[in-house]
Amino acid sequence: MASTLCCVIVVILVNFAAIHARIPTTLDGPFTPVTVPFDQSLRGKAVDLPDTDPRVRRRVKGFEPEQISVALSASFDSVWISWITGEFQIGYNIKPLNPKTVSSVVRYGTLRYPLRRKVMGYSLVYNQLYPFEGLQNYTSGIIHHVRLAGLKPSTRYYYRCGDPTIGAMSNIYSFRTMPVSGPRSYPRKIGIIGDLGLTYNSTATIDHLISNKPDLVLLVGDVTYANQYLTNGTGSDCYSCSFPQTPIHETYQPRWDYWGRFMQNLVSKVPMMVIEGNHEIEEQAEKKNFVAYSSRFAFPSKESGSASTFYYSFNAGGIHFIMLGAYAAYNKSGKKGASLFILYAFHPDVLNNMLSTSLADQYKWLERDLAKVDRSITPWLIAAWHPPWYSSYKAHYREVECMRQEMEELLYSYGVDIVFNGHVHAYERSNRVYNYTLDPCGPVHIMVGDGGNREKMAIEHADAPGKCPEPSTTPDTFIGGFCATNFTFGPAAGKFCWDRQPDFSAFRESSFGHGILEVKNDTWALWTWYRNQDSRDNAGDQIYIVRTPDMCPTLSAVTKLWSAAR
Repeated sequence: MASTLCCVIVVILVNFAAIHARIPTTLDGPFTPVTVPFDQSLRGKAVDLPDTDPRVRRRVKGFEPEQISVALSASFDSVWISWITGEFQIGYNIKPLNPKTVSSVVRYGTLRYPLRRKVMGYSLVYNQLYPFEGLQNYTSGIIHHVRLAGLKPSTRYYYRCGDPTIGAMSNIYSFRTMPVSGPRSYPRKIGIIGDLGLTYNSTATIDHLISNKPDLVLLVGDVTYANQYLTNGTGSDCYSCSFPQTPIHETYQPRWDYWGRFMQNLVSKVPMMVIEGNHEIEEQAEKKNFVAYSSRFAFPSKESGSASTFYYSFNAGGIHFIMLGAYAAYNKSGKKGASLFILYAFHPDVLNNMLSTSLADQYKWLERDLAKVDRSITPWLIAAWHPPWYSSYKAHYREVECMRQEMEELLYSYGVDIVFNGHVHAYERSNRVYNYTLDPCGPVHIMVGDGGNREKMAIEHADAPGKCPEPSTTPDTFIGGFCATNFTFGPAAGKFCWDRQPDFSAFRESSFGHGILEVKNDTWALWTWYRNQDSRDNAGDQIYIVRTPDMCPTLSAVTKLWSAAR
């Protein structure tokens, strides 16, 4: 018996060693940069699903719920349920629905029958209005958001949503709450996607993601690409190329409804957390922006101490997630004369108070949020926002340098482990990096802007001969001013671009896909990137990301040690 047990233990140890031998870890790095050559045959069908596709057509009647979704609150004991009732309108003479005519009710419980608990929420309608002749206006269906509280961790709950007084209730769906926060408690799989859209490539990405059975999904910006369309429904892969004379950047808001219908199969069961991207700007009358984004999704902003839908935080087991807004003010200070580009990213309700309040609201919120993180309870600290600080592709090269210069030191000092971004339509994983320097205590930056949208893939690298962009063309006025100057140190000193793949870039490839993060314990996490063209169990990139808290003390840990010693 003893010899048999010994043999079993040996086999387990050998298998464990074999797994670790096949999959590299960040402890093995920094790695020599790798570029996978672009395969021209893999462009796929970057064509949007038409409104005739059964997956995007309205399948409910009257005020029955559709576009049902689940989002997390700040901790395991609360979630948001959202849905839409009634039909949108688009045209020249639209009349918004009255949200007060339909109640926002969720019945739920740990048993499918009966659903004993009931909670009510709030509802709203938003408009997308254009003060230009010939442009069609849009008004949404009634959007409902209901927060469920007092939930148990790691528990499956069943629910129905709608208005029972008018016989307009949904079918029964279910979701599973996050584990309780602790160093040994994690969601099994977390899906990471970006720049999704609603093309045939996008549907392949979601199909592959669903097959991996995630417990949570992060969408790091650029949701529907409704702003690739005119208000009459005419679309293009390149809006500025096809429609250079439009008086305002138009959008076709029904694409949001198509997207919500397609995604319901996933997000009615699996919580999805979203952060804004540039395709959510969607300027309209009175310089309103981000209205669809801020109206359609539920955010744990209030629960996490944020006053904005552009940035918030939440826990998922032993992970603290920080979702940051690149399209809202991120200044360290709110001194008069600070960059006024951020005015465009604020809702008009806030705009009037902008000059009398601090431009550093997000930065100050981030400081407070980071200071409250207890790494003994949530050892992993993961940040996400849309445009990447570290990308070697020509597209959007160093576009968000102002934000990096304002915020990177703060995130580094608190020991952020991983950063997820999108924006560039390709995949890239960095070595551990801080301030363009390889640093064993810096985060791993992972860019997953390869969800499959109709703008197609980014394939050119800034370090390729003749591909380095002219510096003056790189800023995005919605993100910040001109902060990206020539490098002053390292192999690229005196240049705007490297002349080879940068040292910070460990792996890059232009293919559509999605990522899965599996946190194993308080120091080890497995990251896997899956390409759409591969079989669903074949990894395109895989690495164990290993935390080294003993080697890399964080500001929060130093503060706690100092406080304990007093």
